[in-house]
Amino acid sequence: MDTTFYSKIVPLHELVVHLEHRREQGRTIVQSHGVFDLIHPGIITHLESARKQGDILVVTVIKDKDVRRGPGRPIFPETLRAESVAALQGVDYVSIVDDEEPFECVRTIKPDVFAKGQAFKERDRKTDQKIFEEEREFYFGKSKIYETKGFSLSSTHIVNNFLQIYPEETQVFLKNFAARHSFHDIVEAIESLRDLKVLLIGEGIIDEYHYCSAMGKSAKSHLVVSRYLAHEVFNGGAFAIANHLAGICDKVDLVTLLGRQDSREEFIRENLKENIVPAFFYRDDASTVIKKRYLDQYLNQKIFEVNYLNDDFICESLERDIVSYLEARIPDYDIVLVSDFGHGFITERIKEVIQKKSRKYAVNTQTNAANAGYNLITKYQKPYFVCLDESEIRLAAQQRHENIRLIAQKIQKSIDTKYLIVTLGKKGSIGIDNSHEVNMTPIFSSKVIDTIGAGDAFFAFTAPCVAKDFALDVVSFIGNAVGALAVQIVGNKRPVEKYELITFMDAMLR
Repeated sequence: MDTTFYSKIVPLHELVVHLEHRREQGRTIVQSHGVFDLIHPGIITHLESARKQGDILVVTVIKDKDVRRGPGRPIFPETLRAESVAALQGVDYVSIVDDEEPFECVRTIKPDVFAKGQAFKERDRKTDQKIFEEEREFYFGKSKIYETKGFSLSSTHIVNNFLQIYPEETQVFLKNFAARHSFHDIVEAIESLRDLKVLLIGEGIIDEYHYCSAMGKSAKSHLVVSRYLAHEVFNGGAFAIANHLAGICDKVDLVTLLGRQDSREEFIRENLKENIVPAFFYRDDASTVIKKRYLDQYLNQKIFEVNYLNDDFICESLERDIVSYLEARIPDYDIVLVSDFGHGFITERIKEVIQKKSRKYAVNTQTNAANAGYNLITKYQKPYFVCLDESEIRLAAQQRHENIRLIAQKIQKSIDTKYLIVTLGKKGSIGIDNSHEVNMTPIFSSKVIDTIGAGDAFFAFTAPCVAKDFALDVVSFIGNAVGALAVQIVGNKRPVEKYELITFMDAMLR
């Protein structure tokens, strides 16, 4: 082993400086990018082939937090993975990089050649179509994409087939699921969602995360004094759901409520995807709903939350305008999604229009500190699909201890819904349909950064699947995969993208 290999590992900002000097010397830069969890013959062949395409071979290793290969991955921490790659003679530089947005480091490094391995090449082309074809210039700029020679052997295939990294329950589930459904068929089904006509109705929320560090106890009162460090602002609530939907549907229409006192409209518009068409209605007696959460920066723990909202129902004149708007448009949509946060937007009349005019409608009634016990799914009748978490359905059934399967069956019957899925946290999810099929799907996440927004992501991806009448177990599988990705994102900082969902599912089903 080369004892100098540690010097090859450099931070990304230093790497960029090194490469600028190399370019000035006329050197050609080649980049390979990935997890590199196991160094095996397929990896070595790939890197040797990549090395021949230029003078300098750079390998970027994805940080642990951004690895999306299913439960238990990566096997080895980022430092060991980087050291293993650096120990290979043909590698000149190694950098451990963020990959929150796929291939974001490529735009920073700007290699002359990006080396794409056989595992990418032989995987269903639709998995990588968005990255390598539809938005090639955005991700790779002017870099030439080179498919390396050799044979296909991925770390994921080795892990899934020879190592027991999943809990036994998950291992059995994935084996049985893969016997019923092929990865190719699931990808084709997800692609079919693009042409759905989708309307989302619900309260938009501005999420603010304020990061602090504890300084100590106040001398004059019983409280901990904290120092402000930084803050981030995200589109949450229906805004976040719309952004998730826009990744799988070509066009998403949004009907939501803003407050004139502090609308944040410019920020909201700037942070909605381009294929979202919003219809904003305005209440005069409030701001747009704003939820400020204060966190300990180092423990990544939420300390307390302050809500800015008026949860009284909107006035009658505004209600009439919204009802008139919806009555004229709802029948045109394949599916109407209702994200009901219980903050005064969805009145009885608006609910009645949704129920009467929709071809199919899906509902998520949120339980939160502002509405606990007052915003129950039982106020809706005959929804096509309902998505709730365990506390929300137990409140609706007024049953704290009863078996969750019995509760799900009771609520499904009482509101007459065709599909019902309940997310159960660490226990995965339970799904039930009107044929009385019950489906239990285990959890797919092994690391959790933040659970805020995970339920919204689950609802956003599963409702269109239900509209297309996917099999119940496929809907639950997709939902749990999305949930596993969503809990790795801070709040609603960004949506779960179709590309990373497909990559994640591919890793689990190999």
